[in-house]
Amino acid sequence: QSLSCITFAPAIMRVLARHAFRRSNWTASVRAFSAYPHAVVLPKDSNQALGIGQYAIDFINGKYGETVDDKVWERIEMFHTDSVMCGVSALAMKTNAPTVLRNEALTYKDSNGATVFGSGEKVSPEKAVVANASAVREWDSNGTVFGYNPSIPGHTAGEFGHNDFYPVVVAAAQVTGSIDGKKALRAMIASDEIRGRLAEVFSLKSYKIDHVVHGAIASAAVYGALLGATPEQIESAIGMAVAHYIPFRAIRAGRDLSDSKGSSAAISTEAAVLSMRRAMAGFAGPKDIFRNPESIFRFFEPTTGGTSSNKDIIDITLGNKQRWGPGDAPFNLVLSHSGSDFAVMGMHFKLGLYEHQSAGALQGVVNAVLGNPDLLAAGPSGVSGIEITAYEPAYGIIGDPAKKNPQTRQSADHSMAFIVSRMLLKAFKTDAATLSDNNAAWKALMLSPYDYGHEALWDKDTREMMQRISFKHGGPEYDAKYPDGIPTSMDITLSSGKTISSGLVMYPSGHARDTAADLKGILHHKAQLLGGIAIEQDEFAGFHSRLVNMIDASSGDMQNIYTFDYNKLVSHPPIDG
Repeated sequence: QSLSCITFAPAIMRVLARHAFRRSNWTASVRAFSAYPHAVVLPKDSNQALGIGQYAIDFINGKYGETVDDKVWERIEMFHTDSVMCGVSALAMKTNAPTVLRNEALTYKDSNGATVFGSGEKVSPEKAVVANASAVREWDSNGTVFGYNPSIPGHTAGEFGHNDFYPVVVAAAQVTGSIDGKKALRAMIASDEIRGRLAEVFSLKSYKIDHVVHGAIASAAVYGALLGATPEQIESAIGMAVAHYIPFRAIRAGRDLSDSKGSSAAISTEAAVLSMRRAMAGFAGPKDIFRNPESIFRFFEPTTGGTSSNKDIIDITLGNKQRWGPGDAPFNLVLSHSGSDFAVMGMHFKLGLYEHQSAGALQGVVNAVLGNPDLLAAGPSGVSGIEITAYEPAYGIIGDPAKKNPQTRQSADHSMAFIVSRMLLKAFKTDAATLSDNNAAWKALMLSPYDYGHEALWDKDTREMMQRISFKHGGPEYDAKYPDGIPTSMDITLSSGKTISSGLVMYPSGHARDTAADLKGILHHKAQLLGGIAIEQDEFAGFHSRLVNMIDASSGDMQNIYTFDYNKLVSHPPIDG
């Protein structure tokens, strides 16, 4: 770190001089906000890219002291552990993209780099990141944020996203060799905070941009802060990530999805880490990117000239000649540094493998099964129809009737009809005594990778059950309740004529606002389920323990936090046939 500062000292001094005035204005603007004593506020009229860089440096390096509540530390550990279990099981079942990217990474040897899952051999850090993040994301089963915090004005944009980005922190720890487990977890909190708050103020999906952009911005900031970058270097890397690497939702279009969809976060984060490395080597990227009139933020939400309340209409941006020139960013940004109101506390766990918009429907299955012996006794042939009432966007995305005929695993896990059918059929095969309460039911009915494999995809009973499912849009009443909750209800009609109703589900188990479920117990079951798929029991216990107790890990321990004997992965045929 000191060597890099000496090497680039002249460049740094020139950059600092250019930004001195802007940074003083930014600091004054931040101080003008007193409503959030536990947060840094980056006003829309400030250089927010520079502010994000300074926030990451200050928070990760402990400027604010030991002011993070214990429950935040616990939550970040739970999310990180959960994500790793998703990743290693995806590799064990020979999923395509994680396997391809892991093999690619191992060809980029770098003794000063980072490791991929199941290897102690170091590779280029951006290659370790793309491989590990791709594996974490493959099942679509790790944590989800809905970009909704009504306690902060303007923080309800509702962009969703996932915690695919923790491998960035581990890579930085392994590159530097000086970052212990607690500092790594603090950096993961910062990553989720930056990504989660951006999701609250700018809806990428409204402009057909993939949600991973916010994670790439956070990744650049956190990686740079851990490696000793200056705020100006982080600003430069964020500028590069936004100006050069914007993924549109073309990767999600069509009935059958490709590897690009599942690896979108990984590829964007690879670019973010590479941008950060270039910035630290002296490359100057675009500055002040949030106020840049040609960047996605002001381009799609103009702050000068005409404006439009309809975010799906971009004519205003294309025809608005007045938007060029100085102007504010479209939003203020509040980043917590103390207490418990961190973005990670608003993230949701997936209690198995399913697309997050279907969580309400799955809770509906659990609710319908519990206390209704008639349903279990009826069996699959005794179900004449299932009506699911949902909100937008769930109704239009995963409730699309065309998705009753998925052709690939990636399409099946975005089909509510498929997901609900698999869980309900599992309930019919489960001893009723096992389904004693909500926690027991979630464990017993938890959807695993096997529920989306080639055999399950073409299972006759599943395909028949899907055809009995119909979808209904709940209208304004349901839409208004999202993204605060996941408003869904389900009516199951039996051949006898009896209808079993789930009732309105708002906060399914795993949702940040649910307080009833035994989250630790259910997640432990999930870890055993996914970890058991990947790693033999004698090695799994030690591997899992290292993750759960990462807060006590030394910097030396972090070098091997993702290491296990890859040659001893539990053998499976490729899940996709």
